[in-house]
Amino acid sequence: MRVYLLMLAVSFAVSACVTPLVRAVGMRTMADIPLRSRDMHHEHIPKLGGVAMIAAVLVGLAMASQAPFLSGIFTRPDIVLGLVLALLVVLVIGVADDLFDLHWSIKMVGQFGTALLLAFSGVRIEVLPVGWFMLQNPFWQIAVAVLVMVAMMNAINFVDGLDGLAAGIAAIGASAFFLYCYLLAKDVNQYDHSNLAALLMVLLLGASLGFLVHNFNPAKIFMGETGAQMIGLVMAVAAISVTTDVQALDGFRFRNVPAYMPILLPLAVILIPVIDMVAAVIRRTARGTSPFTADRGHLHHKLVDGGYTHRGAVLLLYVWSAIVAFGTVSLNWIPATISLPVMAVALVAAALVTASPWIRKRFSIRSAAKARRMAEQRRGRL
Repeated sequence: MRVYLLMLAVSFAVSACVTPLVRAVGMRTMADIPLRSRDMHHEHIPKLGGVAMIAAVLVGLAMASQAPFLSGIFTRPDIVLGLVLALLVVLVIGVADDLFDLHWSIKMVGQFGTALLLAFSGVRIEVLPVGWFMLQNPFWQIAVAVLVMVAMMNAINFVDGLDGLAAGIAAIGASAFFLYCYLLAKDVNQYDHSNLAALLMVLLLGASLGFLVHNFNPAKIFMGETGAQMIGLVMAVAAISVTTDVQALDGFRFRNVPAYMPILLPLAVILIPVIDMVAAVIRRTARGTSPFTADRGHLHHKLVDGGYTHRGAVLLLYVWSAIVAFGTVSLNWIPATISLPVMAVALVAAALVTASPWIRKRFSIRSAAKARRMAEQRRGRL
C-alpha cells in the first residue's frame, strides 16, 4: 500500500504543480476563442488542464516502472507502451480540439484510432465474467474492447460541464475502483499485490485531485477534451485489465468476490456520466440532430436550472457517485443483508435531497394559489 500511496503523491504533485503552468499558456492561446451559449461562465477560462493530468499519469508510470514492488505490472511492456502512446494521441487530439473546436467526426476517428492502438498492444477483452462467456475470436476481442474504450471516453466527456464535476467524479470512481482492485489482488496473491488496474486508478486519483485544486468552483482552468478523454480511456483500460486478471484465477480462490463485478463496478463508477450520455443521445436523436451536437440539457444543467447553485449541483452529483461506486464495492466484502439496505437508505435520502428544489417550488406554487383564493374570497365578502 505504501508504494501506491507514493504513486498517489507523485501524480497529485505533478498535476497540482503543472496545472498553473498550463493555465498560463492557455490564457495566451485561448483568449480570443468565443464563448458558447451552453457555457456556464461568462469569462474566458482556459481549457488545457488535461495536459497537466496526462503529464501526471505519465510521470507516475515512469516512477512506477522503477519500483520493485510493481515490477510484475511491467512484464507486459507492450501494454504499457501502448498506453503511453495512446495518451500522447489523446493529448494531441484533445489540445487541437480545445484550441480549434474540431468536428465531432474527426474526434471520433481519433478515439477509435486510440482504442485500436491499445487493443493491438494487448488491451483486449478475452472473457465476459457474466456467465464466463469466452471470446475466442481475436476480432471480437478487439472489437468489444474498442467499443468499451470509446464509450467510456465519451461518457466522461458528456458530464464535463461544471467546475470540478468531471475531476471529482473521476476521483471518487478511481478511489472506489482502486479499493476493489487492491483488495482483489490481496485475496488472490498474498505475496504480490501489484496490479495494473490498481496502479492506473491511483495515478488517476492523484491527477484528478491535483487538478481539482485549481478546477473546483470557482474554476481557474478546465480539463477540456484532453482531460475528459484521458479519464475515460484510463478507466476503460483498468476495467478491461481486471477482466483479464479474473479470467486467470481459480474461482474458488476468490469466491467472496462476485464474478460479475469486473463489469458491474466500472459501470457503477461512471454511472452518472453513462446516464447523462444515454439521455443526451436519445434527446438529440429525437430532435433529429447528431448525438454529438452539444446542448444545454445535461443533468448538471437541469440541477442548476432547477435552483441549485453551481457548487451545490456538483456536490450533489459527488454524493450520487460516491453512493453508487462505494456501495457497489461494498458488495464484495460486506454481506448483502447489510450493504444493500444501507445503500437503499442512502439512495432514497439522495433522491429526496435532489428533488427538494422542485418540491419546494411545488409547495410554493400551491401556497401562492391558496393565498390568491383566500384574497378573492375576502374581496367577495366585502
